[in-house]
Amino acid sequence: MIIYGVALLAICMLAGVIMGDMLGVLLGVKSNVGGVGIAMILLICARLWMQKRGGMTKECEMGVGFWGAMYIPVVVAMAAQQNVVTALHGGPVAVLAAIGSVVVCGCTIALISRTHKGEPLPAEEPPMTPAPVVGGR
Repeated sequence: MIIYGVALLAICMLAGVIMGDMLGVLLGVKSNVGGVGIAMILLICARLWMQKRGGMTKECEMGVGFWGAMYIPVVVAMAAQQNVVTALHGGPVAVLAAIGSVVVCGCTIALISRTHKGEPLPAEEPPMTPAPVVGGR
């Protein structure tokens, strides 16, 4: 059911926010560091784990897929609200956190793409050619 997608998203969001707050405390920053990104990675990993274990019904998969697609614009909107200039003036910790998060995300995407091959695409049909015009027009 679609509600399972919402529940999975909520669990991943709470875990991501908690982990982002803990990362902020460890880095000495008084804010959440990457909580939304961590939540997105958790959502992807949870979905793949559930698919491999057979714990995802078709309705649940549709719900998770829907909320996963809706999650990307939310991440973009939240990232647009952050004050990058102030973060850069705050010190090198912000720059190191940004570089580290990009590297971790890139490695995670590479790992997921290598371990989860997915289903092959269906074969394409040859293009249809127009029928010849009869009557000389």
